[in-house]
Amino acid sequence: MDNTKKKGVMTNEEKNREVTPEEIIAQKLRDAEIPGHEVEFDPDEAERIAFREDALSDEDARESVVDL
Repeated sequence: MDNTKKKGVMTNEEKNREVTPEEIIAQKLRDAEIPGHEVEFDPDEAERIAFREDALSDEDARESVVDL
């Protein structure tokens, strides 16, 4: 029997391995490079890759207005 690994064929050990969040994000980022392909990131994934919401809140924006 030939024990060499065939390209693209996963072993049972590889199939049963837990996929890390970093691996999922890496795959999504690769998928995002495909023209016309849309990829969604959940809030936790977005935090991990620095999609940070830093816009002013409505209250902060109102407070920052200066009446001249």
